[in-house]
Amino acid sequence: MAVGTKDLAPEQLRGLDDTKLADELKKAKEELFNLRFQSATGQLDNHGRLRAVKKDIARIYTEMRERELGIGSAPAAPQAPAKDEKKAEKKTAAKADKADKVEKADKPEKADKAEKKAKKADKAQEADA
Repeated sequence: MAVGTKDLAPEQLRGLDDTKLADELKKAKEELFNLRFQSATGQLDNHGRLRAVKKDIARIYTEMRERELGIGSAPAAPQAPAKDEKKAEKKTAAKADKADKVEKADKPEKADKAEKKAKKADKAQEADA
């Protein structure tokens, strides 16, 4: 990998959502400010770190611009919704099973109820006429 922070490799940046990406940019800019201040006062020990932080900032800006242009995209929703979808599928399947069981057990009763409702509707129409 090129000079820079291992945490801010392009692969890791692509995995961050927009808010976390903005937070990383803010941290990198603050670090660059502090490094420049140390350099100006003669306290900077590792001058290569300045270059690394500048490259990190450039990587972040590149990722943000790619997302803006639609070249890259923010990561899909976290894994949690996938689990929620699985739970929803299980619930739906369970409800369907229960409905099938109820239908099988209550078919004669439901048919009787439907016939009674139809007769009441017919009587109501005759009364209105």
